[in-house]
Amino acid sequence: MPTIDLGEYRCHVEIQGDGPVLLLVHGFPLDHTMWRPQFDELQQSVRLIAPDLRGFGRDDRLLPDTLTMQDFADDLAELLDALQVVSPVTFCGLSMGGYIGWQFWKRHRERVARLILCDTRATADSVEVARGRQMMANRVLQEGNAFVPAAMLDKLFSSATQQRDPQLIATTRDTILGTRPDAIAAAQRGMAERIDFQTDLPSINVPTLLLCGQDDVITPSAEMRVMAGSIPGSEFVEIPAAGHLPPLENPVATNRAIADFLR
Repeated sequence: MPTIDLGEYRCHVEIQGDGPVLLLVHGFPLDHTMWRPQFDELQQSVRLIAPDLRGFGRDDRLLPDTLTMQDFADDLAELLDALQVVSPVTFCGLSMGGYIGWQFWKRHRERVARLILCDTRATADSVEVARGRQMMANRVLQEGNAFVPAAMLDKLFSSATQQRDPQLIATTRDTILGTRPDAIAAAQRGMAERIDFQTDLPSINVPTLLLCGQDDVITPSAEMRVMAGSIPGSEFVEIPAAGHLPPLENPVATNRAIADFLR
């Protein structure tokens, strides 16, 4: 797993396969390992690049108080430069990774061949949700991140997944506990201040796939269907037996949808 020095952060990135690039951008507060089931299945046809976002995974450099979605998008463009990726890529982001995807499209449009948006939304936070993010940011800096899994896991996974695969829940809990408190705080603040992207959706003119877990309570499939209707020619696929993390909860169906789209 190479380490790329991008100046402001030390990016650990997993790269496998050969062919057109599929850039996999993880959700909050996880790291690149959430895409392991996709590496196992898709590396025969594409070059998969899955970085840890700034502050996440093993990055240990000083962070700003706020990491905006624009910051993350620019980091990813810089990473592609460092890896000498010159052809447009398929950008695949989940949840916060999708928020970053909107900004990557807006700021680095020439680098995007396709978009895959998983369990995400285009609307800005409501006042209440933004306030909750700020509260978590303040609390995690004061107390550490021990409380974060309890606050998030029931929402990340469907109840069926929690009953069926306790090891997956435990592994995800460990990932969250391994995430730096200052990264959790900075990303929460960045998500709280992100701009609404709804009016930009009709401008997307590359093939776009939207995926959503059937039992997602954070970004319900009904909301994502409406979003898909605003993106010309987009495809929507609902992933059964999954909540907010279909790539982990139902990798077979998720990988099939991605592979079909890429073909």
